[in-house]
Amino acid sequence: MSKKYYSFFLFTIIFITLIGCKDDVLPKPKSYLSLNYPEPKYAQFDQTCGYSFNYNTLGKVVQEENCNVKIEYPKLKATVYLNYKPVNKNIDLLLRDAQKLTYEHVIKADGISEQPYVNKFKKSFGMFYEVGGNAASQSQFYLTDSTRHFLVGSVYFYAKPNYDSVLPAAEYVKNDLRVLMESLKWK
Repeated sequence: MSKKYYSFFLFTIIFITLIGCKDDVLPKPKSYLSLNYPEPKYAQFDQTCGYSFNYNTLGKVVQEENCNVKIEYPKLKATVYLNYKPVNKNIDLLLRDAQKLTYEHVIKADGISEQPYVNKFKKSFGMFYEVGGNAASQSQFYLTDSTRHFLVGSVYFYAKPNYDSVLPAAEYVKNDLRVLMESLKWK
């Protein structure tokens, strides 16, 4: 290499180094997902089957066979499934099935918390389950009057279970489930 090219090459390297090094590089600050859901507005769903409840109008209620109901949340990519069963001297079996449904998620769940629900005025008794971790359903419940009616509810998202990703939507729907439970009336 000639001296002329060597000097030009050295000058170019020094020039690029001086121009390219301005400020120290700082790591980007942590960011948080900002999801804004609308303030819930509730309406009453009343059917001929044996129960009525309040639901968030963000969801679309679909009545199915045998008094079963789906509440679809297209914007949240979630569905609440409500399965109704009449009680015919089989309350023990219905309770075991409801608990079994919840505890099938224990394989993927980090924890399951149980919160009893009792409303003597409305003759409604049950359990609300919060399932932590990458389980298929983050919230489930059952309600009964112990003599004639039994209702099981669960939330499922249209996505691979990833607790961190669905947590904001799961919290939003969980609040709707609590309103549903508290407003439920047996006929």
